[in-house]
Amino acid sequence: MKITGQCHCGAIRFTATASPDKVAVCHCADCQIMSGGPFRAVLPVPVDQVELQGSPKQYVKVAASGNRRAQAFCGDCGTQLFATEADEPKTLNFRLGCVNERAQLNPVLQIWRDSAMPWLTELDGLPAHTRGRDSPLASS
Repeated sequence: MKITGQCHCGAIRFTATASPDKVAVCHCADCQIMSGGPFRAVLPVPVDQVELQGSPKQYVKVAASGNRRAQAFCGDCGTQLFATEADEPKTLNFRLGCVNERAQLNPVLQIWRDSAMPWLTELDGLPAHTRGRDSPLASS
């Protein structure tokens, strides 16, 4: 499947050929902290299947296991774009939020489920607002 995407400000864009049956949700503490949310959804794509326009900034996060992961983001707007192996990148794990076709990419597995927020299963029972301006969080 062809995917396209960009950072929030549009300084970095990408196109890629991805397998839609590879989408995963990660509940690890690093993904929670770096995404600012309770989990992160990712789509792994082989490096040779990606065309990247622009130059993301990167930093290397060393996990408790010793694994070195390069985290790529837009240096202008801060959008997190992907993570990859720090030393010899083979796969770019795109953050699903910056992929235009994200609504068509259903997760097929969850990892680090023991770290998941216990309230995630309760979300379906909460009131829903279809537009942000109708939300009690919207400013007047």
